[in-house]
Amino acid sequence: MKILYVITGLGLGGAEKVVCDLADQMSTLGHQVKIAYLTGKVVVCPRNINVDIIPLDLNNFYGLYLASKKYKKLIQDFQPDVVHAHMVHANIFSRINRIGCAIPKLICTAHSSNEGGRLRMIAYRLTNFLSDFNSNVSQEATESLVNKGAFNKNNLTTVYNGIDLSKFKSFKTVKKNDEIMVLSVGRFNEQKDYPNLFRAIKILKDNSLIEKVKFYIAGDGDLRPYLEKTIKDFGINNNIILLGKRSDIADLLNQADFFVLSSRQEGLPTVLIEAMACETFVVATDCGGSAEILGETGVLVPIENSEALAKGLEQAMKLTEDQIRKNGKLARKRVEALFSLEASVNKWLALYEAK
Repeated sequence: MKILYVITGLGLGGAEKVVCDLADQMSTLGHQVKIAYLTGKVVVCPRNINVDIIPLDLNNFYGLYLASKKYKKLIQDFQPDVVHAHMVHANIFSRINRIGCAIPKLICTAHSSNEGGRLRMIAYRLTNFLSDFNSNVSQEATESLVNKGAFNKNNLTTVYNGIDLSKFKSFKTVKKNDEIMVLSVGRFNEQKDYPNLFRAIKILKDNSLIEKVKFYIAGDGDLRPYLEKTIKDFGINNNIILLGKRSDIADLLNQADFFVLSSRQEGLPTVLIEAMACETFVVATDCGGSAEILGETGVLVPIENSEALAKGLEQAMKLTEDQIRKNGKLARKRVEALFSLEASVNKWLALYEAK
């Protein structure tokens, strides 16, 4: 089978990693696979050298014509059996360019409960007839887009992302000191709501609850100067270490005592699945599919509520070693049952091959 993945970009993010992992697995299974991306630099890419990566160079509105021309030539030359688009810009782009371009099957996957404003929701609704199958990555995200009028209950289905469990597993090492390490991972953008976390850290510091706690944040982005200023203004410089972009997330998760997600919006936050696969205790806001991922594990708190996030972190840190260990084992089993890459690949293959 010939499979073409189309994605908005290949920057550092959960959706990008999901697509690259899918491409790797499909290629390993003997399928011919290519990834076309609309814009940006390649930060995340497949490990399999047989997966071709094609830039479409859609860097502004005026480049739309040339990007469409390049995309249609790719379709003509490669003749894919299925085109699987990911993220809102790639979804709309692939739909519009299906007009006058023969594609046997087009699948569009959203990766968030918030794919943008009213115009994007209208664009989704008006182009729904051009795709054969539409999915989102969590039930909460699916219901959100249906409620916004972008889809209806009959043309949007939930399909969970999966992670490569061979990359994420527990290999805890003996700690060199008595520092408690709390890790966060994610781009520095409004969606991740790091100020929410910073306010929670300030609350804990004011209450003298984090004397031995250090918060490490792996990620980068346009908001970095603003976040650095916020950290300084809150007086929590000594409590936070910004790690920048990192490619050793599994190692960091295994070094960490706790993982915290402070987002206000997500689709299916893959990093929570990765943390649980490493048996790291999770404290997360109830955004997107967080509740669906955690199940009965970890601590779930409301979004945009720093008091609740501080209490959640405090609750987690008061647990015994045995309670944390048992939670980790339960979390790992949940991930194996619901969010493995193998299960995801099998689900997508069935959809690709369905008549």
